[in-house]
Amino acid sequence: MKTIKGPGIFLAQFVGDAAPYNSLDGIAEWAAGHGYTGVQIPTWDARLFDLATAADSYAYCEDVMGVLATHGIEVTELSTHLQGQLVAVHPAYDLAFDGFAPEAVRGKPGPRQEWAVQQLKLAAKASKHFGLAAHATFSGALAWPYMYPWPQRPAGLVETAFEELGKRWRPILDAFEEQGVDVAFEIHPGEDLHDGSTFEMFLEQVGNHKRANILYDPSHFLLQQLDYLQFIEFYHSRIRAFHVKDAEFNPTGKQGVYGGYQNWADRAGRFRSLGDGQVDFGGIFSRLSRHGFDGWAVMEWECCIKDSEQGAEEGAPFIEAHIIQVAKRAFDDFAASGVDAAMNRRMLGL
Repeated sequence: MKTIKGPGIFLAQFVGDAAPYNSLDGIAEWAAGHGYTGVQIPTWDARLFDLATAADSYAYCEDVMGVLATHGIEVTELSTHLQGQLVAVHPAYDLAFDGFAPEAVRGKPGPRQEWAVQQLKLAAKASKHFGLAAHATFSGALAWPYMYPWPQRPAGLVETAFEELGKRWRPILDAFEEQGVDVAFEIHPGEDLHDGSTFEMFLEQVGNHKRANILYDPSHFLLQQLDYLQFIEFYHSRIRAFHVKDAEFNPTGKQGVYGGYQNWADRAGRFRSLGDGQVDFGGIFSRLSRHGFDGWAVMEWECCIKDSEQGAEEGAPFIEAHIIQVAKRAFDDFAASGVDAAMNRRMLGL
């Protein structure tokens, strides 16, 4: 058993053009003021971070760590969620996802994918410079438009999609292997890796690559009505990162998992600020601690009701209250009898 680190916060939903959210120093001071000791950095946001420089210059990474350290903050992971999404994009989503890429490759799926792959490889080098064990990202998706199809999928369609997904990610995973860093895919609807079964399909295509791992976020499992506690029992050996995000699912006679094309506030399933939803975080922290997860508990704020500032203020104490300082000795040590092997045999009548 190991003690989880935290509380951390994913900065992506808080970065903005106004101070203190528009600079690394400012947002680090803000996070520390709310009680966070770690930040997960979105590598696509130039207001906070320069990924290419971080990959090329250890000195730059030292400077970043120095800025954070003045506020008592560490880097939990770097994130390439947006770039990872562009490693695999079905043509139906080309326009929707073009905004994730620089202007020079928009409308050009091939060059856009090449840019995304290079971004991931830069992130591997940068993660090593920071001394990080894991990196947070998305898998992208080729088969997602056929997740619940009509007409029925033709035979082999999904297999072909996952074969291609594996081919695209294998060299990226190898690049992370060279740097000694795990890739933690956020298992997430909209990605081809959206549950345990699809993660296993992907593992098969990349030869069970040891760098292919999981960012565990229970909110996405609750909205799918997947057993998120049993998921830990199945996949704890692959969980390398943890988003602490709440959600609720309240089906009605009008809608269920798919949400009826309603906005977030009117869906049966919606994300909530920590403590306002239905996720059993006590069970999650217990299981992760028991299985030896010693990474960071990182709050990701996404709520359609509560303001982000209130969510950030409440998030750190919520996480801190759930972190388990794992036992250093057994609770019944006081009653140890001190018997030896011979005594054990006599007690068994042997």
